[in-house]
Amino acid sequence: MFVQMRKWTVTEGNSDKVIERFKKKPDQGPSLIEQREGFIGRELLVKNVRRGEEEVLMLVRWESEEAWKAWEKSPEHIAGHKAKIKEHGGKPPRPEYILDMDHASYTVVE
Repeated sequence: MFVQMRKWTVTEGNSDKVIERFKKKPDQGPSLIEQREGFIGRELLVKNVRRGEEEVLMLVRWESEEAWKAWEKSPEHIAGHKAKIKEHGGKPPRPEYILDMDHASYTVVE
């Protein structure tokens, strides 16, 4: 199994804005990523880090690193990013409430 991790540090009271962007919307059916071959699941976690900041962690589980790479290179994934860029007339600015973003990938060994 392969796990992709994304972490956002946001100002207090704004974790819901990140969560809303990525949470499952039952009335819309499965998202494009949920329909991808090799996709296992996704979790969103929230932590009150310290006064004034919150942390949102998203873990996306894949059957393999190859399945994740296929999603990253897929026309659907690329089109989603292009639409966001077009919507903002270039690279979208980082919202002020996002203090930091980090990502990493891991291979599950057990």
